[in-house]
Amino acid sequence: MEIYSSLGLMSNMRIGFGKDIHILKENIDLIIGGVKIPSSLGSYSYSDGDALTHAIIDSLLGALALKDIGEHFKDSDIKNHNRSSLEMLKITKEMIDKQNYKISNIDTYICLEQPKLKEYKSLIQQKLSETLNIEPSRISIKAGTNEGIGEVGNSKAIECYAICLLEEKNG
Repeated sequence: MEIYSSLGLMSNMRIGFGKDIHILKENIDLIIGGVKIPSSLGSYSYSDGDALTHAIIDSLLGALALKDIGEHFKDSDIKNHNRSSLEMLKITKEMIDKQNYKISNIDTYICLEQPKLKEYKSLIQQKLSETLNIEPSRISIKAGTNEGIGEVGNSKAIECYAICLLEEKNG
């Protein structure tokens, strides 16, 4: 590693992990990665309930040890009531930029029994890439069910995971 570093071939990299889970309720929008998904059940939260974006935010903040989403976007703050998670993601990206880092990649997993997300994954990927101003190829969107097991499997919750790699900017 020392030889690579002395040649300038390696940069400082940071990894972060995030997870979020929200209750599903009737008559609420289901928003995943900033995309409104047609569904009879939606994700309940103080903000817009976008569990995927919340997991991504936590992974990005965690990579730089900047605490967690609840520290920056408190549910006790009225301005966060029904707030767009994409707006919070943009603010998080600005924090990363100020720390002189860039997003190398983000890998995500959405666990939801219904609806199936196959036809929405590329739209979610595109929306997130536009929000973060990175190439869509740097964001992986995976989805699966919980095979009828637990709260997620019984269509009572959505659970999302995200991991990211940040790379220090040159110069």
